[in-house]
Amino acid sequence: MRWTKQPLGCPTHFALFAKSVGNLRTPSAGCPTHFALFAKWVGNLKALVTAAAVILLAAAGSSAAAQAPPAPTPRYVVVLDAAHGGDDSGGHSGDWNEKALTLALSVRLRSLLAARGISVVTTRESDTAIAPLRRAEIANHAGAQACISLHASLSGAGVHLYASSLPPAQRSTFLPWKTAQAAWVQRSLALAGVLNSALLHAGMSVNLGRTALPLVDSMACPAVAVEISPDSSPDRTSGQSPVDSLNDARYQARVTEALAAAIVQWRQQGSQMEAGQP
Repeated sequence: MRWTKQPLGCPTHFALFAKSVGNLRTPSAGCPTHFALFAKWVGNLKALVTAAAVILLAAAGSSAAAQAPPAPTPRYVVVLDAAHGGDDSGGHSGDWNEKALTLALSVRLRSLLAARGISVVTTRESDTAIAPLRRAEIANHAGAQACISLHASLSGAGVHLYASSLPPAQRSTFLPWKTAQAAWVQRSLALAGVLNSALLHAGMSVNLGRTALPLVDSMACPAVAVEISPDSSPDRTSGQSPVDSLNDARYQARVTEALAAAIVQWRQQGSQMEAGQP
């Protein structure tokens, strides 16, 4: 807008116009030309103010949108329960004891899952005694998508998978502590199936079963007890004793890698279910 030249008018025009611009009030006297110019100036000023307000609001909205943090990705949590510990050694023979092996397996599996972006909660990180009630509390507080209770045995061969023998029940706001697993047992059986497939794919013999498991029965999440027995695969070292088989780092790596692959598959299946995919 230029104000260097004004149309000709009466002698009082410029004085009244300048006064009107300074006071931003409608002049009380002047020539007709002055009112027309003043009205045009006020109209242009309003347009400028409106445009500036629109620009500022748009900029503020863009800035807020740009600065808005992304929605947090829900954590995918798995609970690993290394059975026994402290004064409870579990199965033992000579210098071998179950509590040490279950802890070693838990540490291996935790590392494998963490490398795949899965959050892991463990019931114990050292040779300490943890009561079954406390183990269940840890699992239930974590809000886990899977709970794996690790065990070991010198008898038998391969890997044994156990789900709760509780009959299925509807989920409710308040679950009886000792039978909380009943609301999740169908999902636990599905988890056992995924674990079974991964272990078989790794060349291990697998046995599936259902039995009363006081710890698992109190867990409000898909939960399976995994018991590792000596290796029964054809490539097992000839003449290897059960203790040597369970202590074999290669065998432990095969088992834990198969379990990790199964849990990754379990996570993918859960994502597909949430997305409504077949």
